[in-house]
Amino acid sequence: MDKLILVRHSETEGQHEDSPLTKLGVRQAQALASFLNRSGLEVDRIISSPFLRAIETIKPYAMKKGMSIETDERLEERILSHDPLDDWEEVLHDTFQDPSLKLNGGESSDEAKERVLSLIDELEKDDCGNVILVTHGNLLALLLQKYNREIGFYDWKRLTRPDVFLVQKQGGEYTVERIWED
Repeated sequence: MDKLILVRHSETEGQHEDSPLTKLGVRQAQALASFLNRSGLEVDRIISSPFLRAIETIKPYAMKKGMSIETDERLEERILSHDPLDDWEEVLHDTFQDPSLKLNGGESSDEAKERVLSLIDELEKDDCGNVILVTHGNLLALLLQKYNREIGFYDWKRLTRPDVFLVQKQGGEYTVERIWED
C-alpha cells in the first residue's frame, strides 16, 4: 500500500445497515466524487463497508473512474450495544476513556480497532498502490488512533459527513492529513 484515503460516509437517513443517504447525502457523495477527481490522487482499489450508506457515498466516484467497489465487513460500523441506548453518546465517550468497555451484544473499542487494523495490516503487506477505505465515524476515529494515539471522543465529534483523511508514509513514518474541504 502506498497511500490510504480514509472516507467517512455522507449524511444518512438512519443507523441501520440499509439506511440510504439523505438528499443532502447524495449531493455530498457527488461533491466527494468531484473532490477526489480534483485531488490528483491515483486510486487503485476502493474498499467499503458493506453498509448501504458507505457504498452510496463512494459510488459516484467509482462510476466516474470505472472502478468496482470491494466490500469488507471489517469496515462495518461498530455496534455499541444490541440494547437501545438513550445516552449512546455518553456511552461512546466512555468507550474512548475505557477501550475495553463492552456492553450487551456490543463491541469494545479495542475489539473494533483490532478488527479494522487486521485489514490495514493486510494492505500494508500488499503492493496494492493507493487504496480508498470507506467506513463509519466511530470506526474511522479508532482507526486514526493507529497513527495518532491522541485521537479521542472530541475528535470523533468534529468529524464531518463525509470526511476524508490521507495517510502516507514519509521518511519511514506515517503522516495523517485531513484533506476534505467542507
